[in-house]
Amino acid sequence: MSYFRIFPKTNTDFIGLRKVFFIISGILMLASLTSVIFKGMNYGIDFTGGTVMQVQFQDTMDIQNIRTALTDSGIKADIQTFVGRNAFAIKVKGSQDNVNEVARNIEAALQKTNVPFNVEQTDFVGPTVGSHLAKKAVMAFVLAMAAMVIYIGFRFQNIIWGAMAVAALFHDVFLTIGVFSFLQLEVDLVIVAALLTIAGFSVNGTIVIFDRVRENIGLHPKWTIKELLNASINETLSRTIITSFTVIVATAIIYFIGGAVLKNFSFAILVGLTSGAYTTMVLVPGLVYQWTKGGNYSIGLASDESANKASGNEPRPSVKAEGEKQSSYKRKPRRNKNKQNN
Repeated sequence: MSYFRIFPKTNTDFIGLRKVFFIISGILMLASLTSVIFKGMNYGIDFTGGTVMQVQFQDTMDIQNIRTALTDSGIKADIQTFVGRNAFAIKVKGSQDNVNEVARNIEAALQKTNVPFNVEQTDFVGPTVGSHLAKKAVMAFVLAMAAMVIYIGFRFQNIIWGAMAVAALFHDVFLTIGVFSFLQLEVDLVIVAALLTIAGFSVNGTIVIFDRVRENIGLHPKWTIKELLNASINETLSRTIITSFTVIVATAIIYFIGGAVLKNFSFAILVGLTSGAYTTMVLVPGLVYQWTKGGNYSIGLASDESANKASGNEPRPSVKAEGEKQSSYKRKPRRNKNKQNN
């Protein structure tokens, strides 16, 4: 049975090019680290604190009109809508000392809409709340990565594969952070959610390649780890490109027509997904090969060996690393019961 293929079958030596990819990733990580150190991050009100004013308009008011009025007055704010009440929460970064000044500026900007409104309350979200949220965000990310290491290590009977996948996952997330630092885009809890989404998507593509490697071990037990990795990457290349391209196109649509609220979120997803496709195809397999090329290695064979012992079959041979000689494997001949009886 023939299947429709968008991309032709490839036979690229990705593992042979691993050092080139290592250099590229090293430059990207160094640039991101430099930007974070010298330019810092533009944290949103969730992390820095600021003024929150809740207003209710007497007539119907569109959120875009409010955003335009604030922008024209030089006020950069986050706006939250209360459905059914024609009310809005306007959040502006700042210190506790200038709450009254910020509130007066917001009121002056809203008066330009020519729609009567009432100020229901004005509060200050202090840095203590911001610090608490920051710790929770970091803890959530660390726990997510630890859970992925444990899952992949358990799934493939080797913790190294989990560690390499999380190293590439960190690459995608930190690159996104570096881009936000360089462009000084605001980072809030929505961006934290985007980073966790990037982590999940990245590790999903990696697991697909790992599964293909395990399948190829059974089909080609005499192949070296380099041959297994290259074959698995090429076999899943079309799937990785099509899946990533589809999600990137959908996210790009959100970026261009989704409005200002979703712009930073969708941009973070775009950066992370592009990096994730790169790390899935070339970086993770290269890291695995670099780590395991000096010795014996087998993936996912523990459960197979147990099953073989229970059924009385011989275990499959382990995969040798690049440059090592594959040991011979011969099945013992079965005895002829008829000859024994004679």
